[in-house]
Amino acid sequence: MLSQDDSRSLYITGGQGGPGGQGYLHGTGGPGGAGLGPNVHITAQQLIAHNLHATLASEQAFKLSNVRASQILNHCPPPSRIFHGRRNILDKMHDFFSSNMGSQHIYVLYGLGGAGKTQIGLKFINESSSCFSDIFFIDTSTIVTIETGLKNIAVAKDFGDSPQDGLLWLTSKVEEWLLFFDNADDPSINLNDFIPQCTHGNIIITSRNPGLRVYARSHSLVSDMEEEDAVALLLKSAAQEVTFSTQKNATEIIKALHYLPLAIVQAGAFISKSQDLHGYLALYTKNQAQLLSEKPAQPHDRYAWTVYTTWQISFAQLTPPAAMVLQHCSFLYHNGISEEIFSNASRYTFRAAGPSELELQGALEFLSHFLRPTGEWDSLQFLHATNEIQAYSLMSFDSEKKLFSIHPLVHAWSQAIVCNPERYMSTIGSILGMAISERPNRNIQLASVVLCPHVEFVVQMNAKVALDFSVKYGLMFSGAGKYKQAEKLLKEVLEKRKQLLGDNHLDTLLAMGNLASTYSDLGEHQKAEELEIIVLEKQKQLLGDNHPATLLAMGNLASTYSDRGEYQKAKELEVIVVQKQKQLLGDNHPATLLAMGNLARTYSDLGEHQTAEELEIIVLEKQKQLLGDNHPDTLLAMGNLAKTYSDLGEHQKAEELKVIVLEKRKQLLGDNHPATLLAMGNLARTYSDLGEYQKAEELKVIVLQKQKQLLGDNHPATLLAMGNLARTYSDLGKYQKAEELEIIVLEKRKQLLGDNHPATLLAMGNLARTYSDLGEHQKAEELKVIVLQKQKQLLGDNHPATLLAMGNLARTYSDLGEYQKAEELEIIVLEKQKQLLGDNHPATLLAMGNLASTYSDLGKYQKAEELKVIVLQKQKQLLGDNHQPPCLAR
Repeated sequence: MLSQDDSRSLYITGGQGGPGGQGYLHGTGGPGGAGLGPNVHITAQQLIAHNLHATLASEQAFKLSNVRASQILNHCPPPSRIFHGRRNILDKMHDFFSSNMGSQHIYVLYGLGGAGKTQIGLKFINESSSCFSDIFFIDTSTIVTIETGLKNIAVAKDFGDSPQDGLLWLTSKVEEWLLFFDNADDPSINLNDFIPQCTHGNIIITSRNPGLRVYARSHSLVSDMEEEDAVALLLKSAAQEVTFSTQKNATEIIKALHYLPLAIVQAGAFISKSQDLHGYLALYTKNQAQLLSEKPAQPHDRYAWTVYTTWQISFAQLTPPAAMVLQHCSFLYHNGISEEIFSNASRYTFRAAGPSELELQGALEFLSHFLRPTGEWDSLQFLHATNEIQAYSLMSFDSEKKLFSIHPLVHAWSQAIVCNPERYMSTIGSILGMAISERPNRNIQLASVVLCPHVEFVVQMNAKVALDFSVKYGLMFSGAGKYKQAEKLLKEVLEKRKQLLGDNHLDTLLAMGNLASTYSDLGEHQKAEELEIIVLEKQKQLLGDNHPATLLAMGNLASTYSDRGEYQKAKELEVIVVQKQKQLLGDNHPATLLAMGNLARTYSDLGEHQTAEELEIIVLEKQKQLLGDNHPDTLLAMGNLAKTYSDLGEHQKAEELKVIVLEKRKQLLGDNHPATLLAMGNLARTYSDLGEYQKAEELKVIVLQKQKQLLGDNHPATLLAMGNLARTYSDLGKYQKAEELEIIVLEKRKQLLGDNHPATLLAMGNLARTYSDLGEHQKAEELKVIVLQKQKQLLGDNHPATLLAMGNLARTYSDLGEYQKAEELEIIVLEKQKQLLGDNHPATLLAMGNLASTYSDLGKYQKAEELKVIVLQKQKQLLGDNHQPPCLAR
């Protein structure tokens, strides 16, 4: 019984019950007995205190449970058990966080999904956890997960139970705490709202969005692994022993995976099951998409996505225009993608004989998304799309070169997810053709640097494009020095033109002329001549002798005659071209002046340098009057005249003009334009002629470096620059350096042009000459014999290059003391030069001088003297008393 009295005390009465009562007649029991237990007296205050204690104990247990849960949720997991490498980034992070203690440190790790950003952050924390008072891990993928993480900090520190309380604790706690914002990938989240606004503490952010670098005092792009580390990671994840064989196989695999960590780990997981490291590469080549989408059964960390799903999640966030740009760009080459490709294509002008709007429908539809109502290209709209793609690191941008790139694996994945790859390929092929069509031919070499890889990729993918664009592709290959690829494409164009239009159509003849030009680039001058004779004859029949296209064909054939050493034939045609251009267009027309310049060049080839000089002075004066001092054609004319001055031995005059050309090209085109570098190389050549080899070397080193950066290691212009520098090294007595460069040039020309190309044989001759300089005459002889044999087969016994090779071999025989052999060859050379070029040509006089020297070696001094007297007299008559002979052409 519970009762209450005035003293505010509670009485509880109870105890053992009494015996049962007596029964009555009708079977009902009597009343029970009195209780026999003790009475207990408890005050109200005691009961309240007891209840309060029980409540507090329950609340404390619940609170402790919440704190522990919060601590668990914010606990930083360890790095993967197979983590390897990334030492450069980790060392940078250690240096950063250990400097300027007491100030706030924010470090951003950004890059493509699957590159290993989180693992690097976890590894850093694992290595330096003792440096921080508290470490909090926050999933930053959504606002909800961020707020939950900050709330957990507040709860864990008994500082409230809201995200704001968590931020307040971090702001007020002046300690070396570390906050790890992981997977801050959503560009729509304003991360600044969740960064403690204070001057202390440490923060690591991992993100696909490079834009988050704005918060950082230091950052690292997390991209592909170093090869050695990537190999070690693959073997670890595949549970393979480290042997020479496994390392070799692993190296090939990680190259195919482009050194991406997540892809390597997935490959390792697959290999660990199959235990077939050797066979994985072949399997991957055929099943790339499937293997990169397959989740490992036994992962080494908590990362939930495969290579392909991690990118698919990002791709799903893109707006339609951004997704469209990414997918179309994946059908270009993965590097060197420029906005200019699309903006130039948007300015494409339709031509009567070109592709129709219907043929270019896909390209026009794509471009229409980035045009203003006026039809002009809208860079801002394109920038919005590319910025969005970059925010997920699905595309990166080189701000210095203004070029985009896509990781090769993302590139392949993006192609794999489109429904109609042929349509995308055709669209991009057309856009590329439209863009090339709008570029001036003068800059084709420069354009090829950026565009040729894309052209190559489109051609390899067998994109269906208009024939006009295939022609443009072929010209782009030629500009890049990829003559074999140009030949293949232009032959296909010619066959299709013949089938569609017939042999006599003007477009067919144009295709034939393009192919002939490529044959010339390949050194196959016989093939070029055959085609150009056909073109010229048909142009005469169809258009008449005086049509500009006929005269152009005549000039092209003349150029091929020059290449074949048939300078007289070339001169005859070029005289006709000049006369007709004057009659039809007048003395001052650009076409007339171009023809006049070509004729002057042929006069130089014939040794008629005085006549060449007269023509070139006229051309230069007219170009100045018509086009001004700074026009490219004026500068070209000035360079041609300078070359003729060099031929005449007037090197001082040549230097003066070449200095002007170089300065003007720098002003107009910049230091890195191919035309500027050509001018620089020409001036260096004149410094060599003047014996100023140190100046020549300085310029040639610059030219070679810039050609490599601009055109790549394998471009003909780069190899020419390398050969020129080697020659100057020889002039300076640095024969070892010359040999090293010339071996490289020879090997690359063999690979790119074949063993029989004139440029390859020239490189072989140059190396042979350096062997002579080094006193290795046996090596020199072996190479020079090969050069002479090949020149005879390719060009015939009477070609200037053949005779030059014969003279060079004779020189080596003299070096070896085999003067009889030298004499025999030099007599042949002299006789042929007289027949081909006449008694007074510089090459004839050079041959005469060489033979005189050999007569002296043989003790035939009378014969030697007779020849030397003739050479001296003729040189005075032709070139004057003060002529300085130029360096021998190599």
